Amino acid sequence: MPRRAEIQVRPVEPDPVYSSPLVTQVINKVMSNGKKSTAEAIVYSALERISEKTGKPPVEVLEQAVKTVTPVLRWLVDYARQRREKGMVDKLSNEILDALNQQGGAFKRKDDVYRMAQANKAFAHYRW
Repeated sequence: MPRRAEIQVRPVEPDPVYSSPLVTQVINKVMSNGKKSTAEAIVYSALERISEKTGKPPVEVLEQAVKTVTPVLRWLVDYARQRREKGMVDKLSNEILDALNQQGGAFKRKDDVYRMAQANKAFAHYRW
């Protein structure tokens, strides 16, 4: 890290299929061992499956799902560690649909964190 100059944040390039930086971020999270083409195939298959199930544009569904579970984005990293491509597509598409419908583990964790924050806020005026 340089001492004087600030580090410039590199902008994320949009993906070639959907022209969305969010899809590029998902691809980069799913990628393991530098195999970007495999990660692209997994994410694009999952997005196609989502568009078939919902009948909506897949990028809009993905954006809505990410907004729903914004504090908790670890679910993408958990699925990136699996090695089977077919199982990964199923789980990734199901997890995105669960987040869209406000169900599943990611939404439950977000709700738990919110409840704990509200409970701790009640005791914030005490001085220990």
